[in-house]
Amino acid sequence: MAFVFFSAGLVFLIVGAEALVRGASRFALGFGISPLIIGLTVVAFGTSSPELAVSVKAALSGQSGVAVGNVIGSNIFNVLFILGLSALIVPLVVSKQLLRLDVPVMIALSMFVLLLSLDGSVSRADGTILVLGLAGYIGVLIYLSRKASTDRNKERTERNNEGSKESGDVNRSGSSTLRNSLLVLGGLVLLVLGSRWLVDGAVSFAQYMGVSELIIGLTIVAAGTSLPEVVTSVIAAIRGQRDIAVGNVIGSNIFNLMGVLGVAGIVAPSGINVPPAVIGFDLPVMIAVAFACLPIFFTGGGISRPEGSLFLGYYVMYTMYIILVATQHDALPEFGTVALYFLIPLTVITLTVSALLEIRRRSHER
Repeated sequence: MAFVFFSAGLVFLIVGAEALVRGASRFALGFGISPLIIGLTVVAFGTSSPELAVSVKAALSGQSGVAVGNVIGSNIFNVLFILGLSALIVPLVVSKQLLRLDVPVMIALSMFVLLLSLDGSVSRADGTILVLGLAGYIGVLIYLSRKASTDRNKERTERNNEGSKESGDVNRSGSSTLRNSLLVLGGLVLLVLGSRWLVDGAVSFAQYMGVSELIIGLTIVAAGTSLPEVVTSVIAAIRGQRDIAVGNVIGSNIFNLMGVLGVAGIVAPSGINVPPAVIGFDLPVMIAVAFACLPIFFTGGGISRPEGSLFLGYYVMYTMYIILVATQHDALPEFGTVALYFLIPLTVITLTVSALLEIRRRSHER
């Protein structure tokens, strides 16, 4: 049965992601909405539904560590693993809106959540602020989408004087709205079911092989809630929908911080307790990962395969570190020394130099 659940979950994930990307891209095309906006909202919020379900359930059960750890771990996983893997398959192109609005919003939110957590908890008032912030962010995206759609319609009208052709396009888009909506909804349902079945099957396999529950929780279950984002972004990258691939990740992170953590903080009986270890390590790592996006996105306006490899390498390092900490392994001090005094400074220097060279190149072009 474990093999059946694992196999069915994998099939559901692939089929669901294919349906979601296909429906979302057609939906965006039919209504004149950019694929990036669809990726930042419909796709991102939909694929984050497992995180919402897990964190809300944990908050109601008094498992604060699970509720906050799920959000932070998913955000780190989304950027380092998903963007890294997607860029290895197809180098990703990053739109100007992401650089000017969405990535800075993600960075600011990451720092804001750290500030809210300094008192040791995310209270109901904090959760309300985060949810209201999400409503404001969605409002800004809707405004930008309508503005862009209006500009495109004006350009189309100026270039095309054949009113009958324009009318036929509108009728065709209207007739396919229901079908595209069903593709999006069906894809989301398959993604949620597929991720749950795949995780259940993988946990059963791991238990059969004698792997401890701690390691299972730190790896399989932690990544399991982000499986919809993984498959959706990979399928989108393969299909050439790169705005959806990148927008899905950035939008999911923003939704996790404001929607998932905010709702969990509101429904928790006494707020969500944030452990000191999370404040001292995991939240700063999440902020550093968010900041790492800016220079990589900025240089060249995309994520190359080498940069994707860098992201994946850091996710492997992060996973190894938390496993070593949890098991109190003897190699922990050496591993921490190498990461702190060699790998991290080397990466910071490399990204800084790349950003300065890009700034210099652009200034010469002007």
